[in-house]
Amino acid sequence: MSPVSLLTVSLAHAGLLGLLLFSADTPHPITPPRPLTISLISPEAEKPQPAPQPKPQPRPAPRPQPPESVSAKPLPPPPVLTAKPTPASAPQPMIEDVPVPLVEPKPVPEPVPAPEPLPAPVAAEVSKPAPAPPTPPRQADYLANPKPHYPPLSRRLGEAGTVRLNILVNPDGSVARLELAQSSGYSRLDRSAMDTVQSSWKFEPARQDGKPVAAWVIVPIQFTLRS
Repeated sequence: MSPVSLLTVSLAHAGLLGLLLFSADTPHPITPPRPLTISLISPEAEKPQPAPQPKPQPRPAPRPQPPESVSAKPLPPPPVLTAKPTPASAPQPMIEDVPVPLVEPKPVPEPVPAPEPLPAPVAAEVSKPAPAPPTPPRQADYLANPKPHYPPLSRRLGEAGTVRLNILVNPDGSVARLELAQSSGYSRLDRSAMDTVQSSWKFEPARQDGKPVAAWVIVPIQFTLRS
């Protein structure tokens, strides 16, 4: 097939491909075809082969020359070493023994004993007053305080008993701490006694050497039903 026919067929195929792509119902991204380049290459004319050149003839090898004779030079005579005379050592100085004069030791003075210290004067004993006998401690005491409230339900149910409270009294007579030492057997009676003492009771504080001090006191509170 000639190059012109090949170019025509290629262009026809490219046109049909373009019509098919444009006639599709759904458009899709089409990558454009790469351009096809067709070039006509004319056959090269055969170049005339050059005529063979004559091979160069090898040159004759040079003849070896006879080695030159080398005359050995005589070595110079070794130098003669002359020994230098050793200088005579200088005479060492003579050391004479000089007699050392004897030094007589000086007499050491005997130490003088120090005088004995005089005895200190006896201070007059001052009579101190005898300490006062300690004041016996006085226990805390409770004053005329209000009675605890008798719960009405405990009255109707006939609840009665004795509540014992352990109370820590401050030096100013107020209640510092309150503990239930013994229950009456009924929680309503115990609670009424503790609430009344904590809120409104005052005490006479304990005293040590005439001074008020903090102390514990046990207070019994009775709840009794009378006919």
